[in-house]
Amino acid sequence: MSTGDVLAAQISAPHINYGAIAPMLIVLGVGAVGILAEAALPRAYRYLVQVLLTLAAQVAALVIVIVEGVRHYASSPTLTANDALAVDGPALFLQGSILILGILATLLIADRRVERGGSFVAEAAVVAGTEADAKQARHQPSQTEIFPLTLFALGGMMLFCSANDLLTMFVALEVLSLPLYLACALARRRRLLSQEAAVKYFLLGAFASAFFVYGMAMLYGFAGTVELHGIATAALSSNKSDLLMFVGLAMLAIGLLFKAAAVPFHVWTPDVYQGAPTPITALMASCTKIAAFGGILRVLYVAFLDSRWDWRPVIGVIAVLTMLIGAVLAVTQTDIKRLLAYSSIANAGYVLTGVLSMQKSGITSSLFYLVAYGFTVVAAFGLLTLVRDADGEATHLSRWAGLGRKSPLLAGVFAFLMLSFAGIPLTSGFTTKFAVFGAALDGGQTTLVIFGVISSVLLAFPYLRVIVLMYLQEPAEDAPTVAMPGALTATALALGTVATLVFGLAPSLVLHVAQGAATFVG
Repeated sequence: MSTGDVLAAQISAPHINYGAIAPMLIVLGVGAVGILAEAALPRAYRYLVQVLLTLAAQVAALVIVIVEGVRHYASSPTLTANDALAVDGPALFLQGSILILGILATLLIADRRVERGGSFVAEAAVVAGTEADAKQARHQPSQTEIFPLTLFALGGMMLFCSANDLLTMFVALEVLSLPLYLACALARRRRLLSQEAAVKYFLLGAFASAFFVYGMAMLYGFAGTVELHGIATAALSSNKSDLLMFVGLAMLAIGLLFKAAAVPFHVWTPDVYQGAPTPITALMASCTKIAAFGGILRVLYVAFLDSRWDWRPVIGVIAVLTMLIGAVLAVTQTDIKRLLAYSSIANAGYVLTGVLSMQKSGITSSLFYLVAYGFTVVAAFGLLTLVRDADGEATHLSRWAGLGRKSPLLAGVFAFLMLSFAGIPLTSGFTTKFAVFGAALDGGQTTLVIFGVISSVLLAFPYLRVIVLMYLQEPAEDAPTVAMPGALTATALALGTVATLVFGLAPSLVLHVAQGAATFVG
């Protein structure tokens, strides 16, 4: 037998269950179609075509995820592509969450006009208030390349949640990251700040990816494979070097915790959240965080569950620092986008608290927290796009003084979202914190819960300060205008706010779905 025949016998095409991975294929495939449309279509048609393509791809993928999720309850989870992809309960739940929140973020991205005086005019015209500016703004080129970039980012996030080996996970990490680096630089106002944020995100993200690759190499040297189950098997073997495993895990964790914005890998978060276009910030604060914790959950619960007694104290210290530093620094902020950025950091610590319970209840509570927090944060950033002055979005806290008198509806909704972030009962913020803290107590992580409660108390102050500013202070003479939202933005805001209320009043339905999904394959 020739060498070619031997290689042909050893190499065989992987078995791929196309039905199981169809949602990812649809999102990534339509993203590629969007790139072609961007190059081929006349400028006048690009916006409508790109919006329809982007929303249709996400809706179609979501329908398939729901069908696969129903099928998951009636059959065993699916391993496909030579076990590189796991389509199990957590993967389907997280993919569905990413798609739903991605649709809301896409609505914010797509709605580039606001309503004033009964007619739709371009955003720049609302700020300037002149017919000449309105005419010029209507003819400004539209940055429609953001839509295929969004689809590629969402496809990478979905792949990241279902990756069953480290190599596939690294590819997914890059697929989700590179479009976001570009999207952060596409702000139409304050371009220098936006481009600075994109460069910072890219450079720090490159370092984090390098740590991930080095950690993957270390774990391959330890286990002889990059498959998560193979690493778990090697960890149980007594003749393996634990030092190589823990060094690899530590470097791998840097890449994962960077995406989750956990301390001390959080420094990019406030600058990027502030500089990026606000709809892109909403996308990152919701969907990227879901994808990051999807990867963290899969790595810790599949590959390193049996060695948890060695690494859990270290991750516990990171969780405590993340909660406390995020809360303390949020108190000092004078910009609402930066305040929400540090709030996002603290919330990453709360999710880590649930993850570290290392029980099924920890997976359930973490899944529930991620989706509920995603709805709230998308609605909060969506509201920020409506308060505007001559410089664009008015995000400085002083500009929100007296907003409750000028726009009672907007101020009331934003106050409700702030109360949810603070964990007030009858909101999703309360039920999610109760879920993760309860899971942590069940897992013996009482210390983490104590620090989590302290952090929640500290973090309530900046939220309440915003409410006090809106209702108890006089508005300035040059107070910003409050634009009426377009239909797309109004839809996203309504869904995010209603979900925040429903998850607070009746969380059992989502918790039941999360509990049914909280089992990793194998």
